[in-house]
Amino acid sequence: MTYYEVRAKPKENIHELRYDMDHGMIHTLVPFGKSLQYSLEKAKLDNDDNAIWIEEDHCSPPLAMEREAVLDRYFSDIKIQVIESEQEGWNRIKDKKSLWDKSKASNSA
Repeated sequence: MTYYEVRAKPKENIHELRYDMDHGMIHTLVPFGKSLQYSLEKAKLDNDDNAIWIEEDHCSPPLAMEREAVLDRYFSDIKIQVIESEQEGWNRIKDKKSLWDKSKASNSA
């Protein structure tokens, strides 16, 4: 099993992803939906307003199915980096602001 730190620039329609997540359209995707939902729920923002999350993936190329089904619709400039463990990845970003705090603010403006 390989874990990745994913960084991507949220597109203007990122609030639609939040809607899809809240209405069960992500976690039901087979075979990766539950893992993707979990990761995106915990997604953070870096200092350049890029989304960051940790993702488990078994495919080559990494995140191919996730990108086709979901990620390319809501993010651009997707970059991935192999990390040692899921816990190490989440620990590195735990103090950053949630992606969804920004999304709620920009959606309600």
